[in-house]
Amino acid sequence: MQYTFKYRSPLGGITIAADDEGLTGLWFDGQKYFADTLSARHEEKMLPVFGRVREWLDCYFGGGIPGFTPPVHLQGSPFRLAVWNVLRQIPYGETVTYGEIAREIARRQGVRNVSAQAVGGAVGHNPVSIVVPCHRVVGSNGSLTGYAGGITRKVRLLNLERAEMSGLFVPKKGTAL
Repeated sequence: MQYTFKYRSPLGGITIAADDEGLTGLWFDGQKYFADTLSARHEEKMLPVFGRVREWLDCYFGGGIPGFTPPVHLQGSPFRLAVWNVLRQIPYGETVTYGEIAREIARRQGVRNVSAQAVGGAVGHNPVSIVVPCHRVVGSNGSLTGYAGGITRKVRLLNLERAEMSGLFVPKKGTAL
């Protein structure tokens, strides 16, 4: 069974989902793929994990670096889980490219190549936004592309983390806007 909790952030409403093992979803209300992994059978109920997530988000949106990560229970294909695991290792305030993630996945799997486009699909379907920091992934040319919560939020999250933004730009057109 999954449970939900609503959180009000400076960037808009957030819906958080969890099961008995941990956080299963964290979406900006109305974002692309909103509640994609949320079970049809769920209910609003305050769980201890929601208190931890609220504490984490309060610290994060307050400009701090949370000293802990709430328990996360990601479910997906082995490839998506591998990509989301790499996302969890991107340090606060830093960015990596889809290509860098693809090369890391290839290295871990002992294969020659992994498609950066396939990585992009997995990143875009990350169900636990912010905590699993998909907003820290950028295009190889510095394009701030591919954030399901919207480019404006991606920029604000990176600015909140004081990420180096001088080589990054918002694309003028494309599917990620």
